[in-house]
Amino acid sequence: MKLTRRTPNPQSETIIALIDVVFFLLVFFMLIGRMDATAPFDVTPPQAETGADMPAGGATLSVSAAGDLALDGREVFGAYLESAFAALLADDPDLTLRINAHRDAEIRHVLPLVGRAEAIGFRDVVLVVTPGAAP
Repeated sequence: MKLTRRTPNPQSETIIALIDVVFFLLVFFMLIGRMDATAPFDVTPPQAETGADMPAGGATLSVSAAGDLALDGREVFGAYLESAFAALLADDPDLTLRINAHRDAEIRHVLPLVGRAEAIGFRDVVLVVTPGAAP
């Protein structure tokens, strides 16, 4: 008696393993890739100094919640701010400017003041902050 073996049917190639590999590669590249635009040069963000002593002397520019300005306790209107800055710098060219903004003041009222102060000639502009409660 002669026994013959059945020839096995060729199995169709499964692509399940290939799908798993592609999925793992996709997850890997999503985790290591950067999704935001990067600058063409190195950018190191500044470090905030909370708890440091306020620099002595200088002028204080106060910003209300509505965006009104007061320079050293006297109300100043935006159009006359540069002339008031120039008058202060004429007396002391190394004067420090402190910007003390209300916590509800919008950033659009505060940030342009820094640029305007630097354009006039202030070398040091300090933003006054209140440190939060320690966790």
